[in-house]
Amino acid sequence: MSLRLRTALAAALFLAFGALPAVAAEFTDSAGRIVVLPERVNRVMAAGPTAEVLIYVLAPDKLVGWTRPFQRGALPARYARIPVVGQLTGQFPTATPATVSRLHPDLIIDCGVITPERMAFADQISQATGVPYIMLDNDFDRTPSMLRIVGRVLGVANRGDDLAGSAEHAINALRGRLLIQPATERPLVYYARGRTGLETGLPGSGAAASIEAAGALNVAAPLGAGDRVRVTPQQLRDWNPNLIIAQDRSVYQSILRDPVWRNVAAVRNKKVFLEPSEPFGWIDQPSGVNRLIGLYWLSQLFYPGDSQDDLRSLMQDFYDKFYGIKLSDAQIEAIAKTAGIPPSDTPHLAALPPIEAPVPIPGVPGAVNEPGRRGFVPSAPPMTTPSYNMPK
Repeated sequence: MSLRLRTALAAALFLAFGALPAVAAEFTDSAGRIVVLPERVNRVMAAGPTAEVLIYVLAPDKLVGWTRPFQRGALPARYARIPVVGQLTGQFPTATPATVSRLHPDLIIDCGVITPERMAFADQISQATGVPYIMLDNDFDRTPSMLRIVGRVLGVANRGDDLAGSAEHAINALRGRLLIQPATERPLVYYARGRTGLETGLPGSGAAASIEAAGALNVAAPLGAGDRVRVTPQQLRDWNPNLIIAQDRSVYQSILRDPVWRNVAAVRNKKVFLEPSEPFGWIDQPSGVNRLIGLYWLSQLFYPGDSQDDLRSLMQDFYDKFYGIKLSDAQIEAIAKTAGIPPSDTPHLAALPPIEAPVPIPGVPGAVNEPGRRGFVPSAPPMTTPSYNMPK
């Protein structure tokens, strides 16, 4: 059986049946690999940044280490103290099998594109360390299923179902509304990545998925599908995007000032915006569940007259629900200033008095539901697919 067919069948099983194991202690991952899991998963290592966000939003106390350092104040204090241990995957891996052995995780989780090389690497790490290693396809459409399934693996099924409901709302409701826009009325968008802004994501890449899902046209589409690519100033002038999103603050400032960009429509019309990036990016860095809030933001940038959502309140609710971060109005204003987020007449949650005591979420230390207040999006309905049953 070819890898493509094997991966497709595994993905179908993953979506339809929640990666239901053949026997109690087996898990079929997105690559079709059968992995034997321990009875209880208390310590989890992220192979890379995408898996890191997934573990953090579901069960932060089970994360054994961050893949990279964060800016001071970007994370709640209790999680900022988690050590930086590096990443196993990526172009420049900083962790090794020796790192895994030192940390003693019960499980390694990897999220990304399934390739023969990644599968071989996962098997190699697992064989060298004795730690089970599961691979998950991080395609945007599979985000809700991934939250539900990994929530069960980590023993936080209720938390996984709740966040999956939020993901479904963001993906289905917003994209369903925006993709009816005629192609002639969609904005031409350039996503300026890297230190110079002359790197961008091609259609089909994780870096471009949010832009495509929010109903815009990626100006780099003529270069074909793929991952990331470097472009020239002349290509930018030829494409003439009417909206530019910069990933890096220095690039954002350079685009506004450098004569190289001056004749591009987005610069002339002051349609250049900075992607919010702390603690995780809204479009990329990484290509994980952190992109969900980006859908709401991008939809307002692309179609400002079509949405009635109060983006500032949505942002505050999302950070609270997914990251356990309570943004102040000053923090929201700092993000909004360069991200093109319009003012709001709605009182922010930080300015409202508490209504009643929070209720702890079972299995997630430190996480709470807050009755009597509007959440980020509705919770998920009860599961109708088979659940993952860990051995007793």
